[in-house]
Amino acid sequence: MTTSSSERGVGLGMPELPAPDYPDDVRTRLEADAREIIARYPDSRSALLPLLHLVQSEEGHVTRTGMRFCAEVLGLTTAEVTAVATFYTMYRRRPSGDYQVGVCTNTLCAVMGGDAIFEELQEHLGVGNGETTDDGKVTLEHIECNAACDYAPVVMVNWEFFDNQTPASARRLVDDLRAGRPVSPTRGAPLCTFKETARILAGFPDEREGAVEAGGSAGPASLVGLKLAKGETPTARVVHPRGAVPQDGPPHDPSPGEHLSSHDAPQDTSASDPSHPAGPTAEEGE
Repeated sequence: MTTSSSERGVGLGMPELPAPDYPDDVRTRLEADAREIIARYPDSRSALLPLLHLVQSEEGHVTRTGMRFCAEVLGLTTAEVTAVATFYTMYRRRPSGDYQVGVCTNTLCAVMGGDAIFEELQEHLGVGNGETTDDGKVTLEHIECNAACDYAPVVMVNWEFFDNQTPASARRLVDDLRAGRPVSPTRGAPLCTFKETARILAGFPDEREGAVEAGGSAGPASLVGLKLAKGETPTARVVHPRGAVPQDGPPHDPSPGEHLSSHDAPQDTSASDPSHPAGPTAEEGE
């Protein structure tokens, strides 16, 4: 079977045809939402980022039609809109799954097991980075820092946190997503689809019952530094080097010379997974 030049992504020097418009009913609905978004800003151009989330919520990714719509309602060129849409990785440029599963492979998550998790999910799902499962449910990608290093290794689904993951727990997570079983993030709001997430990111309220009350993402490990800054002495566990025999006893107020662990959440991490050891643990200064 031969493949056309367009399918191979090879241009022949011919100009690309203008993007088609949305159907009338869709455009009318999006225009009403766009007016609400634009009204929030003194300069309409500042509304471009939420408008891109808006059009992403319509089709699950930012299409040429979506970029044309943003350009027209803001009085910009499609080149200006494209420059922004291609800069930020939160805007998808091709069809993707209902659930964007991102595995942090930045330094700390990687050494704590993030690389092993990503490799496990690629093999388990049969997809590579940025690819989507055949059922359209899960798009897998490796991502840079999630700003949740104190819960490494971290997986995010539609930007909701799943902390202290292992290859086994991440595999169960994607299986549950594909099977339609309920999945609850470690912290923050209940999980919703990527399209629903995009609409929330456009600035529209999350109207699901209990979603707003469940918001908030800071956990005890994240707040240790704040407590220290306030002069409080947090109660913490001391993590001993791997192989050392910990002393039994209740948590105590650590001395200034002791190394505080930020990995005190109850879930298992890669450190407890014999199949994917994270390497030796050293005290500070070694």
